[in-house]
Amino acid sequence: MDAAEQTVGGEDKPWGEVTPEAARRLLVAAVEAFAERGYHATTTRDIAGRAGMSPAALYIHYKTKEELLHRISRIGHDKALEILETAADAPGTAADRLDGAVRSFVRWHAGHHMTARVVQYELDALGAEHRTEIVGLRRRSDAAVRRILNEGVATGEFDVPDVPGTTLAVLSLCIDVARWFNTEGRRTPDEVGTLYADLVLRMVGAQRK
Repeated sequence: MDAAEQTVGGEDKPWGEVTPEAARRLLVAAVEAFAERGYHATTTRDIAGRAGMSPAALYIHYKTKEELLHRISRIGHDKALEILETAADAPGTAADRLDGAVRSFVRWHAGHHMTARVVQYELDALGAEHRTEIVGLRRRSDAAVRRILNEGVATGEFDVPDVPGTTLAVLSLCIDVARWFNTEGRRTPDEVGTLYADLVLRMVGAQRK
């Protein structure tokens, strides 16, 4: 599968949750274009051309370029939230859950780095209403990680004087993987996830039980 067509959910068909087929093709093309050129440098003609469609056809499915970005961002942030809340709700110690959260979150950002770059770094291109919606999802993701850290501090597993600041550091570390990850590099997404989980556990002074 071409990296530009990687879906957020890992299905065989990229972005298979998006229908009809023409809307899916346009979304895949938009991810590719936004990741390569940036949102503001990309035109609707660029997107339609990559999808093998006319510019007029794009407006049948998406009223504006910003609506396309919002759809990508919403699906991506929903997936990120699912990953983190699933880890936060999992059984085991706080260290186990933080390990799982970081591994899964990093693996997704590496394995879907083009999508993740658009999802994580084009927030300011969204309109006010859509931006508020996505910021709300980000806050819930932040809350899931903060909950794990607070529980680890409460049980004595973590030595974290500043939980909000450490939460930001953990999420920033994970998200930045999308910026630099290269499929031709020497580490796989799983290997990067393992590395980062170990780094984060060291960061919080984890005491495994």
